[in-house]
Formats: sequence, structure tokens, C-alpha cells
Amino acid sequence: MEITKIINRIVLAVAVFIFSIFSISASASSPREQLILDTGWKFLFSEGDKTDAFLQKDFDDSVWQTISVPHTWNNVGYYQNDTTSHINTKNNINKQYGIGWYRLNFNVSSTNAKQQAWLEFDAASRVAEVWLNGVYLGEHRGGFTRFRFDATQALYWDQNNVLVVKTDNTKPTADSSTADTLPIAGDFFVHGGLYRPVRLVFTDPVHFDMLDYGGPGVYATTDLTKAEKAQVTVSSRVKNDAEQSKKIRVISQLVDAKGKTVAQAEQALTLEPKALATLKQNLDVANPTLWQGQENPYLYTLRTEIRGSNNQVLDTLEQKYGLRNIVISPDKGFILNGKPLRLQGVAYHQDKEGLGWAVSPEDVKQDVDLLVEMGANTLRLAHYPHGQSVHELADKYGLILWDEIPLVTSWTYGKDHKVANDGLLVNAELQLKEMIKQNFNHASVAFWGVANEVDFGAVVPAFLGATRGNTPDPIPVLKSLADMVKQLDPSRASTLANCCEAREEVKDIDIPKTSPVADTVGLNRYYGWYYGDVDDFGPHLDALHVQYPNLPISVSEYGAGGAVSLHTDNYLGAPVDSRGHHQPEEYMSYVHEENWRVIESKPYLFASWIWNAFDFATTVRTEGDSHDINTKGLITYDRAIKKDAYYFYQANWTTKPMVHVTSSRYSQRHYQITDVKVYSNLDQTELWLNGKSLGVKADCSLKICVWPNVSLKVGDNTVVAKGVGKQSSVQDETHWQLNKSQSNSYFIDAGALVAASTQEHSFGSDNFFYGGEAASFDKLGGWGRPPVKPEINQTADRDLATTYRRGSFHYELPLSNGHYKVVLLTVAPSDDITSRFTVEANGHKIVEVNASKSESGENLIAEYHTAEVEVVEGLLNLKFVPVQGDAFVSAIEVTPI
Repeated sequence: MEITKIINRIVLAVAVFIFSIFSISASASSPREQLILDTGWKFLFSEGDKTDAFLQKDFDDSVWQTISVPHTWNNVGYYQNDTTSHINTKNNINKQYGIGWYRLNFNVSSTNAKQQAWLEFDAASRVAEVWLNGVYLGEHRGGFTRFRFDATQALYWDQNNVLVVKTDNTKPTADSSTADTLPIAGDFFVHGGLYRPVRLVFTDPVHFDMLDYGGPGVYATTDLTKAEKAQVTVSSRVKNDAEQSKKIRVISQLVDAKGKTVAQAEQALTLEPKALATLKQNLDVANPTLWQGQENPYLYTLRTEIRGSNNQVLDTLEQKYGLRNIVISPDKGFILNGKPLRLQGVAYHQDKEGLGWAVSPEDVKQDVDLLVEMGANTLRLAHYPHGQSVHELADKYGLILWDEIPLVTSWTYGKDHKVANDGLLVNAELQLKEMIKQNFNHASVAFWGVANEVDFGAVVPAFLGATRGNTPDPIPVLKSLADMVKQLDPSRASTLANCCEAREEVKDIDIPKTSPVADTVGLNRYYGWYYGDVDDFGPHLDALHVQYPNLPISVSEYGAGGAVSLHTDNYLGAPVDSRGHHQPEEYMSYVHEENWRVIESKPYLFASWIWNAFDFATTVRTEGDSHDINTKGLITYDRAIKKDAYYFYQANWTTKPMVHVTSSRYSQRHYQITDVKVYSNLDQTELWLNGKSLGVKADCSLKICVWPNVSLKVGDNTVVAKGVGKQSSVQDETHWQLNKSQSNSYFIDAGALVAASTQEHSFGSDNFFYGGEAASFDKLGGWGRPPVKPEINQTADRDLATTYRRGSFHYELPLSNGHYKVVLLTVAPSDDITSRFTVEANGHKIVEVNASKSESGENLIAEYHTAEVEVVEGLLNLKFVPVQGDAFVSAIEVTPI
């Protein structure tokens, strides 16, 4: 029997208020007024605890830095290959953890003196304490959610006010000031500061609850089970902060996009002094227009207002909302309003080069627009609650969101730290409640995520922050949080992402089985990258589907790193260095192509999210062409370059005509012969080289069109792909260069995915081979640690010699007929000191090699072998034939004589 999660609800978007800088403003329909506190702030970073002097009204902060909010003091991650075109460089990085102090002087007119005043912070990382005119207003523990303090009694009218905020992003340890504040681990950098807006809000003493965990105080759900009708239930929390009882009316209206009121409800009540009342009202909507994702993201306006005894408006909230119904099936996937919708998208960090987490709404819009242009219809907001900007855009654009709290990798410091551990659970519950309250009314939100990779603790390196040893079982914590989701919002699905269950390579490790804990599960899987082969992915998914037939399953992370400055001639030429330097853009594309091939063939998957939309900051990586950057983004950290994989998804996920020649940044070519790969969603695609057509491809599998064995000329090569559809045509052009020294010659770095730099020649990565396996004498470091490189004697090109191909194999090299010189560089593998093999050229033995080792067998010794060969049929076949042990070669040079 199919088990489904049915979500019938109306969903709302929290109202957006736009106000002029340092002037109190109100919207036309609301008596609320706000003062945006964005400029004139003074800032000081301090590793120490609070200084009482900072709180004094007359403290001289003139030497502090003048800044604007949003602000973070951190600046993390840079690209090492190109320092001129990037904001972040090695010299301006700031990875400091600690305390940041903020001070602001401002004035408020006494015209607002009869109102309640609220200080509202959209986020402060990761712990914040707030004082106004020396009065301590409170503390907030958690760096991602909105919080408010009642500032009414502390505020001065018609005179200077001093606001002091202490923010603390100290890296958590069991005895640190942030010990009980999530996250305590994770592969991303937690920036410090007031990185989202701050404002002063004025309301009437009778108002919608301002202290409901940062939420709007008005929440709505919808029943869509009746044909041609929707019933909206509006739940309002109304607070009377006056000293007298108040007779009021609460009026809720549903207004369509044309301004017509389509439903209304009204309720009268008397509020006692300081009382809080919760009331529910039903709005019946005939023939509703549904929020149908990107197909039709229709939004009504929910207007809720409080009127006094003389009919004056005391408070008003206007919120955008959409009516929709969701079914999540373990067999049929995600169904929106009765229509199947394949969710395909990306995970997204709130991080941008030069800004860190202090991104503006305009920055967020730029990001989301890029992802929608690619064809994404869903975003996973990782690994913490994001701000209102992305939620409002998702409502407007029709995107589906996965929201989650920052319970990442680790949830405990071990059995000896009960106080801190208990505090972490309390903090997880707080952040979950705040996230749900603040985003409850967004049509776009479909999932509440309670954890990410907490099953990783058994296998993650300790330097990533995971606890070791006797790690408690996470299942009770996860169940508690999943139950809390049901209590706070039974209309939405709970979910979590795990990393490791049922993976073959960790089968001997006791991995917690977290998959069935929540309503749905997401699988973070990196086949072909961190482990396994891309061909292992499909069987793994099928096995979990069989194991949990009633559980809706998604792929919540997959992907690979890619450096836009690193390239390979053959992405299968050698194993990728998934935690180090050699991460060519072409290998990233290969992993995405093959992973998507699997994902799109599994109808039971309700969604998939690529990891990640953009490169982002971390502190445990030196990989690809970057330092302290996770390179798995489809777009670079500065948003300047869309990697090839971006265009692969655009070809598969959109119908807007597009064509893209891959490897365009690999402009200086190492081989005259190359394959040309093009992504195209057109009916037919034609490739042109230097003005000559190389033929037309049609109906290419996964929109990947390949022209093999294309021959380049010396100098500039113009490559043009033209896509032709029924009603349109598009083209993409790139230019590749070939030096004269590469013409009719080969310089092959055998066993290398990315070719080494050498003193004499420009080598290409391993290519044109058949059989054997790639290997290296270097031992990988990874996670920010350098590789261990042994000494190789008797060569000036140590990095060229360190990789090699071994076994029984041959190379097929297209060449013009003629006489050639062949030079082979060999280094005997450490485990094979008695090898003997021969090398044949087109069937004729040209070289015999005996393993050369030092007397101790410990030192590596390079040898060069030279021969002359004749090519008579346009092909040189170099065959490496083992006689004893393996054949091996580190480099091959073939040049005409």
C-alpha cells in the first residue's frame, strides 16, 4: 500500500517593509513604523570578553571602524591561480573567531512616544547580547534566525540613544562561550557579525505578537480537500501591552492579485492589560487559484488587522501567500496540486566572495536568477536557516524550498560534557522553532530539515570537528526534533540528510540508521568523487528503496569539485584528487553527467539537489586552484564564471534554446587530436572547425554531443557549435591554440589527470591509452594538508616522473607517416623491484626495461629510454608488454625527426 505524506495548506510570505534610511516610515496600509539602522555604526573586533566601558553612553568610539550593516568582519577563501581579478587574496583574508562589538548613536522623535518600540535583528552570528542606553535587553543564541527585544522602556525620545551589540562567533568547544550554540562542526565557515539588517519597529500597544520566536504573529493553513473550494484558517496572536483593557476586532481578509477581497472574517474580543490572546478565523475561498510552482506561482495577499473600539487601525500585517497541496510518495515522487513535479535543483550557501555572509537582497536575487536560468525548480537552503529574501523570491518564482537547522555532523562533545550536550539539544529545539515560526507562511517551503550528516561522526576526520570515541546514538535526538516538527507544523514533511548508510566502503563501521527517522530522507552521496564509481550509484539507491519501500527518498547532495583553471585531456586518465589539487573542470562535468544519468532514471526519487550552487568558504580545504574554498559550486565564488557543469544542467533542465562548447577555458591545447564535447538542447547540433563543418549530431543522449578525434591546426582554432530547432537556432564559439611543438608530436604525462609543468616541454595529461591503471608515488594529503612527495633521483622533472601507468597496456597515437624519436621516462614502482617488460612500436620491439632500484630498494630512480621508429599507416601503437611483474611508464615523448 502506498504511503503518502499529504500536505494541505495555505502558505504565506512574511511582509516586506521598505523604509528610508534613518527616517521613520510606515506603509500606506499599516500603522507600524520602522527605523532602518544600517549606517553610522562603529565596530571593534576583540578576542576578550565584554568591556563595561563600551556600554557607557559617553564612551569614545572614534577610533573604531565605521561600518554599515549588514556587516561581517570575516573574509574567507581565495583562488590561488588568479589574484588580480578577485576581491579575496591571501593578503586580505580574515578568519578570526571571537567577539565583535558594535555601537550606534541614533535619535528618535517623541511623536512615537506612545508606541511600543522593538529592536529587530534579522540575524547576528553566532551569539548576540544587546544593550540600549546601558540597559541589558537580552541575549540570542543562534546565528541564523530573526530575534526581537522590547526596547520601549530603555529608549530615549528626542535625545541621543546608544545601542551596543556584542556578537560572538568563537569556534565552539565544550568549554567555550559558544559551546551550546549550533553548529559545532561542518565544512563551511561561520562568519561573525550583524550580517543581516537591523531595525527599530514601532507598534501600537495593541499589536500582533512581536515576541513569538521572531515570527510574524499571524499564521495560516489551508484545507483544499473540497472541490472548487479552499478554507483558510488564520491563527493570530494578539498582545495588549497597555495598562488598560482594550475592546478590539481582528479582521482577516484574503485579497487576490487584482485587489479584490475574496474572503473575510471578523472577530471581536476584549483584551485585559498585558494579556496575549490567540484566535482562529476561517476564510472560505470559492474557485481558488492555486500556487502551482513555476508553472503559475500565484500569490494572494492575506491582510490581517486589529481595530480599536472607535474603528481605528491599531496594527496590520500584509503577507503574500499561495494555496497549494503537496503529496510526497515513496514511489511516484513529489506531487503538487495533483500534478507530478520532478524536483531538480541545488543546495545554496549564503556566501559570496568579498561579502561573506553579509549579502544584500540584490545579491540573493542575482544568485537565484542564475539558478532559475539554469533550470532549477528547488533550493536546499544549507546548512542553516536563510533570510527572508530568498524565501520571498522562492514564493514569487515558484521554487520549492528545503529549510534546515544547523545540526551538522556533530551533536555532542562526548559523554563527559553533559551540560554542554544538553545545551546543544535545547539550542537545536530553539533554532527549529524559530525557523518554523519565521518561515511558516511561505508557499515555497515544503520541508523542515532537522539534521545533516549526523551519521558522519563515525567516519569523519577529527579535524573536521567530529567527536571521536564513544559517540552517543543520534537517533533519540533526531526523533525528538522530528516529533517537534509534527507538533509545530503537521502540514509539512520533516526531513534529514545522511551520508553513509548502506555504503559498501564503510560497511564495517557502525553507521547509525537515520533514514527512517523523519517523514522523508535525503541522501548525500558522492559516487565517483570521494568513493566508489559512478556505476555504483544506481544499485545503491535501488537497495535503499527496497530496504525502505514506504519512505520517500531524495538525493540531497551529489557532485564534484572543479577548478576552472585546471584541465585534463582525458577525465578517466587517472584517479581524481578529491581532497587536493588535481580537480580539473572536465572531471567535475563527467561526475555530474553520470550522476544525473542515474538520478533521472529513478522515478521513486522525489527530488535531487546538487552540491553546490556556488563555490563557498570553508577552512579545511586546499583544493583545486583555491585555498579555504569548497570547489563544488556550479559557479565560482565571485559569480563570474559558470562552470561547464552548469550548462549541462541548463541543457537538460530548460527548453530555452542553448548550446555550449565545453572546455572553452582549456585554450592552450597540448594535443593536436582531441574530442569536442557540446551540451545542446536543440534538435540538431552542427560543429564547425575553422569554417569547416564536422557534421551534425541529433538526439544526443543527456544532451551531450561528442565529435571524436578532431584534428586541430597550428595556431588559432575557431570552434563553433550551432544548434538548430524547429523555431530557433543558437550558437556558441570558442578559440583553442595549438603550438607548433605540439603538431604531429606527443608529450604525455602518463598516469596524470592534470599534467605536470616541466622544464623543457608542455605535456598533456594521460590520454590515448588502452588498459593498465594509473598510479602515483605521491601520497595524497587532502583536507588542507599537502601531499607527501618522495624524492625521485636522476631527473629534473620530478613531478612528471611521479605519476605513471602500470600493468599491460598500449597507446595509439595518430601521426603522419615518417620517422620519429621516442623517449620513455620510467621509474620502477616501490612494490615492484624485479619487473621486466618490453615496449613494441607497431609490433617491433624498441625498448627492454629492467626495474631500476637503489640497493636498499627505498630510493626511486628515473630512467630515460630512447628509440627511433617509423610510422607508415598514420598510427603509432606503443605496446607495453610485461615479461615479469608490471610494465610501467611515467612519460612518453614522440617527436618527428
